[in-house]
Amino acid sequence: MPGERNPRATILIVDDEPTNLSLLNHLLRSDYHVRAANSGESALRAAASEPRPDLILLDVMMPEMDGYAVLFRLRGNPATRGIPVIFLTALAEPEDEEHGLQSGAADYITKPIKPAVVLARVRTQLENAQARVILKYQNALLEAEVARRMAENDLTQLVSIRALAHLAETRDPETGNHINRTQNYVHILALRLRENPRFAEFLTSRNVALLRKSAPLHDIGKVGIPDSILRKPGPLTPAEWTIMKTHARLGSDAIEQAETDAEKPVAFLILAKEIAHWHHEKWDGSGYPDGLAGEAIPIAARLMAVADVFDALISARVYKPAMSFTDARNLIAAERGKHFDPDVADAFLFSFEQFVAVAEKYQEGYSAEMGEIS
Repeated sequence: MPGERNPRATILIVDDEPTNLSLLNHLLRSDYHVRAANSGESALRAAASEPRPDLILLDVMMPEMDGYAVLFRLRGNPATRGIPVIFLTALAEPEDEEHGLQSGAADYITKPIKPAVVLARVRTQLENAQARVILKYQNALLEAEVARRMAENDLTQLVSIRALAHLAETRDPETGNHINRTQNYVHILALRLRENPRFAEFLTSRNVALLRKSAPLHDIGKVGIPDSILRKPGPLTPAEWTIMKTHARLGSDAIEQAETDAEKPVAFLILAKEIAHWHHEKWDGSGYPDGLAGEAIPIAARLMAVADVFDALISARVYKPAMSFTDARNLIAAERGKHFDPDVADAFLFSFEQFVAVAEKYQEGYSAEMGEIS
């Protein structure tokens, strides 16, 4: 932990005059570990070697490499960049001091030196350096704690989403891994479309992650549909179909109630509500529940529409056999610009092999939790 460092800090003194080195060494050695260098090059080597100095007292006027050049080199080396430097020089004009501080020196002391001043300035710079180390350590601890709590919150959200999605599955047991597959389909589409100018502003990295998190709640409204309709082993009557279609609004209403109960907006619930409410809308306006068309349909719902339909087509039900991947692909291609946003349909067609891979991975009976798509 910071603060548990050697109580005798290491100070590097740099001066080409032996008399000055001797004087500074005599002044500092009772309280500090002192190292000495008599040139710019030797100072750079000493600063980069162990024990690394905690502070450097640096003369300005030296042959071959002056103090300004030494400081410039120190700041350019990651190993020495953070070592505070005090210029100790005979250059006593105000503009000299201003130039030294602007060059990056932590302090500026003029010769002839006053021992009490040097000791006070040295102590102050060492305390400041130690305070910076402690602050950096505390910030790292704080960042780690924030990251831990965020991860914990994310896990709580994922578990809650999974529990709600499973609740919907228990009402419609034939769906099996439908939520796994559609979640990954939506993620594939989002990654494909994020470079499309029509979608780039919406499909930020954050929203792509939120879409993946929200997708499993798309059919949560089915918990409100009677078993006689939801589990009917055959086609629905017009009256039954009218009731079945209410699951979209039931789902969004439930999520909206959860939003109301929250103390502040929850981003993934906003997208989850859009998906639940409008994923059965069609590009040409013939969908439900609101008959939205074209750009009026939220992007999140447009992506889910393709994902949901593809999975429904390739899944067997008591009232229909599973369609082949190729036939499902051809049907979605035929509905481009009618049921589906043309660009979303194109993204599906371009990513068809990835869809098939997901479908094969999460076949019915697959028991793993939500999988990842790279």
